[in-house]
Amino acid sequence: MANLHITPPAPVQTALDTLCGAGFEAFIVGGCVRDALRGAEPHDWDCTTNAKPEQICGCFRDFHVIETGLQHGTVTVVIDHMPIEITTYRIDGVYADHRRPDTVTFTDSLTEDLARRDFTVNAMAYHPARGLIDPYDGASDLQSKIIRCVGSPRDRFDEDGLRILRAMRFAAVLDFAIVEDTANAVHAQKTLLHHISAERIDTELTKLLCGIGAERVLTDFADVLFTVLPELAPMYGFDQRNPHHDYDVYIHTLKTVAACPPEPVLRWAALLHDSGKPHTFTQDERGGHFYGHAAISKEIAARALKSMKCDRKRFDRVLLLVDQHDTVMNGTEKQLKRIVRRIGMDAAEQLLYLHKADVTAQAACHRAERVAESDRLLQMLADLREADACMSLKQLAVSGGDLMALGIPQGRAVGEMLNRLLEAVIDGTLPNDRDALCNAASQYLHNEKDG
Repeated sequence: MANLHITPPAPVQTALDTLCGAGFEAFIVGGCVRDALRGAEPHDWDCTTNAKPEQICGCFRDFHVIETGLQHGTVTVVIDHMPIEITTYRIDGVYADHRRPDTVTFTDSLTEDLARRDFTVNAMAYHPARGLIDPYDGASDLQSKIIRCVGSPRDRFDEDGLRILRAMRFAAVLDFAIVEDTANAVHAQKTLLHHISAERIDTELTKLLCGIGAERVLTDFADVLFTVLPELAPMYGFDQRNPHHDYDVYIHTLKTVAACPPEPVLRWAALLHDSGKPHTFTQDERGGHFYGHAAISKEIAARALKSMKCDRKRFDRVLLLVDQHDTVMNGTEKQLKRIVRRIGMDAAEQLLYLHKADVTAQAACHRAERVAESDRLLQMLADLREADACMSLKQLAVSGGDLMALGIPQGRAVGEMLNRLLEAVIDGTLPNDRDALCNAASQYLHNEKDG
């Protein structure tokens, strides 16, 4: 265990001291304890207490209090600009919708409160003066790097179907294994995910995809992924019958995911980039082919991301990358500049990272040289960025006003001339110099009049 002593931030310690000073119990609880014991920096610090919600509000009357969810016993207190969720010990009632309890009952027992939590590594509480409260051996499971439900896995998942994806997400992000009885319940109860909102599934799946163990988890729990994204099921076990590929479409896809930087747009693009392959397969004496698969993959990606209610910015960028991922790179600076001109610098960089991940997941016989070429292209793009090379109209040394001053009529003709000049700069036939570009524009105009 990285750290058996936890020092909460000063505002959190103030919250604990305030509650204890008023005669109540108070502990930090859940994810912050898990992360602190791992030696990681917690994102949020939550507290639990035997004080009832109205008593919590009374204890913090000198602070800004937000009545987050009084009916469920949760109050948010802002101390030194830090929001801290404080929840009363509780026992959850029936989960009729497989997501949230219909009722909660407050209790004086911390152990009973911890019993309602999802996984043992999230069912620990801590107070600097009282140490670790760990009735379900979460610290031992943390040490062993395993995800285990508190109590019966079937009961925990029946209460909240999202916990199925949360188990997979924690396993991927922490690179932990899911113990057998919990894993069996994940498979057996996966259809409970049909009760969960698309937005919550998208959040968990995005975190899972960006986890270090995403390839392993999605290999072991492919059936769960296909429950929420049935569009991807045809990839499973689909033999590519192609000398460039050692893996079936699904395994190739997961290896591409793992080879991408852990950023949501790239990981989603990797997951969806070859989804059209099973629908475009043809075979001849040279092996299997997937002509036009990028366009079909883009259509499938659009359906999948819409079903997840993905935000528009990620939706547009993922579809762009999926559509362009099969671009044949000729290794020239001129091609890179044209790609940047067409889709922008940031998207071009992501496309090169996706391209590198894609070749990393192909056949071993040519992998090293293809990865080396991908690295060379990424460095070339970085050099172009550093040099502020002209690859867009806004970088061009002349403006529409300059061209109109030369006698080019306002409107479409100006735009056409600007694009013509940019093409010449990208081709290297003109420098990005105002005088040179104006002279060229005048010459073009003169030639057109003569013609």
